Amino acid sequence: MPMAVGVIETLGFPAVLAAADAMVKAAAVTIVYYGLAESGRMLVAVRGHTAEVRRAVEAGIEAGEEAHGGQVITHYIVPNPPENVESILPIHFTQKSEPFRIM
Repeated sequence: MPMAVGVIETLGFPAVLAAADAMVKAAAVTIVYYGLAESGRMLVAVRGHTAEVRRAVEAGIEAGEEAHGGQVITHYIVPNPPENVESILPIHFTQKSEPFRIM
């Protein structure tokens, strides 16, 4: 099954925390990246099977919008990213995320 990557960008930490929490609870996905984008914008990226990532992103958007003062700025899903994209962008499984990897 092809693996996908899903990313949600929010304004502020509470919204990204709520989104990340909802994403891993709603579907079989693994958080592979989180961090500061710019000017208080935060992002979280998950990996998993395409259907699971879609379900996780939908739940993350809803939770991010419901967080106090939360605002989801943008989101996207890339099904089956090519190897050269994985080698450049921080979307691969790392030593830190590998114990939580869902096959």
